[in-house]
Amino acid sequence: MTARAGESFVLPRAVAEAEQLLATPVPPAGPTTAQGDPATGEWTATEGAGFRIVPLWEGDPLTGVYAPEWNDAEEAAGAHLAALAEELDRRWGPHRMVRLDGLLRAWQTGAPVEPLYQALFAEDLYGDLTVWGPVGPDGRWAALTVGHSDGDAPLVLAALVSDRAVARE
Repeated sequence: MTARAGESFVLPRAVAEAEQLLATPVPPAGPTTAQGDPATGEWTATEGAGFRIVPLWEGDPLTGVYAPEWNDAEEAAGAHLAALAEELDRRWGPHRMVRLDGLLRAWQTGAPVEPLYQALFAEDLYGDLTVWGPVGPDGRWAALTVGHSDGDAPLVLAALVSDRAVARE
């Protein structure tokens, strides 16, 4: 669960938060640390060497939800991501997709993956990345993803910024 639980998706707010994230300092080195809301402990951000990840929206829990409501929840999360990506494309130029399935399989078998991807997977953000970069005067990379931890967990839309390339070559 994230600190965004119960909030509606509001496109202008999500755009503003993505743009603010692009300008947020990231640690140049050091360990990866997840941060939580002081009152609830729910996830608010994860930082590591050269990156920061934040939740932008959290859907409703999927406990006891089956098709067609399950499909509706997935479609809503996908629509939020698509609307935000479309607006960011206008501001940052066209995005590209970066698949994470190979890295996820590697991580699940104990193979080393970069700290950014470890941090995404630790927050159950397994979805492919919608990536822009380099963007802005600092040449940073930005990305969006949707994920959830298990069948009952809510879907989460998250954004990240990195001072290093976010790409699979």
